[in-house]
Amino acid sequence: MTQNTKATSKGDLQQIFDVQRVHQWTVRRSTVQQRIAKLDKLKAAIQAREAQVYEALYADLGRNQQNSEIELGAVYTDIDDAIANLENWMAPVPVATSAAFAGARAKMVYEARGIVLLFGPWNYPFCLVFQPLVAIIAAGNCALVKPNEMAPHVSAISAQIIRETFDPAELAVVEGDVQLANDLLELPVDHIFFTGSPAVGKVVMAAAARHLASVTLELGGKNPVIVDRNADIADAAGKVAFLRNMNSGQVCLCPENIWVHEDCKDEFIAVAQATYQAAFYQDGELNKDVMGKIIDQRNLARIKGYLDDAREKGAHFACGGQVDQETLSVHPTILTNVPADARILSEEVFGPILSIFTYRDIDEVYEALHRQPKPLALYIFTGSDAFVEDVLANTTSGGVLVNNCIMHVVEHNLPFGGVNNSGMGRYHGVHGFRELSHERAVLQVP
Repeated sequence: MTQNTKATSKGDLQQIFDVQRVHQWTVRRSTVQQRIAKLDKLKAAIQAREAQVYEALYADLGRNQQNSEIELGAVYTDIDDAIANLENWMAPVPVATSAAFAGARAKMVYEARGIVLLFGPWNYPFCLVFQPLVAIIAAGNCALVKPNEMAPHVSAISAQIIRETFDPAELAVVEGDVQLANDLLELPVDHIFFTGSPAVGKVVMAAAARHLASVTLELGGKNPVIVDRNADIADAAGKVAFLRNMNSGQVCLCPENIWVHEDCKDEFIAVAQATYQAAFYQDGELNKDVMGKIIDQRNLARIKGYLDDAREKGAHFACGGQVDQETLSVHPTILTNVPADARILSEEVFGPILSIFTYRDIDEVYEALHRQPKPLALYIFTGSDAFVEDVLANTTSGGVLVNNCIMHVVEHNLPFGGVNNSGMGRYHGVHGFRELSHERAVLQVP
């Protein structure tokens, strides 16, 4: 194979897989310089098509260029980081031997996993294909890549970039629907990297089990925010309100359920409402160019169903709640007094809705969180290190950020990933290289 072509049938997929199964041994032996050259080539291909990527993101998600620059910037950062550090990442790691093996030499070497199946999501359909792909390339793997069909314009430009940059014997891209995804899951790949919902994550993990493939699952959850009584309430409310509405709330790291000390509730809501008006409205009308849109009618109906159910069960709408089917828009919404049986409390919303709860004793928050699946992120607003340590000791989550939301994802020296229901495995920086590598133990006895 010398040209990357579209594949739809099982026979096409099997042919690509068979070629990669042979070629993987060449790819895994690639040098630092060869892998860096591939990353350089990928970056140049993306840069040459930046305008088309921005147009595609606007077509699929209604995002203006300023908001879309986040996606491309994240990919460029990952590429630059890998190029700068790949030689160190690939170097064998000497290990001291025990007394029983005096005179022996031990080391760990990082070898490619083999063939990786990569599924991209629809909410950040560009960077969440190419960021994992950077780690796949850096670790010396072959890959089958499926962008998400729910973002068709981004899927098309992503596929074009991959097809024109790589030989399908090494990196192949295929476009299609759920049936194609199911066909891909039948292939005995070595590793599956999936970003999406916990429900589909279970399907992916079950498929991986049939071939004993390893998995990286980047899922989501209902990310809680705990606001301490001594926190800067205006700062906390402003950040939570603004970041909840990134990409119209369609971000796996968005804050969702907010726990505020009862003495601070009114101030928190007032600042959040003011933030909404300043950031997302213009002359009293929702600024859809800044807000973006819900991905499709099905997801809009799902979010509307949560709102209707909460309203029927007695939740209070502090603001928002309007849904525009023509423009696929949901206004930034704040709910209080949400009853325990409301559907919005049991499922990840993936929309611009905050549910606010109050507490007097922090143990009330812990008890509530212990009843929930483990989230991808937990956010703490406080001026007290002791409060932070207490929350860490009594909760669990994929990651934690203090006095902000979401931003920990850009710290490349920290691993990014979930735990249990919010995912497994981790990536970004060296953590992605290691995730897509097998850490092989070598003991040499004289």
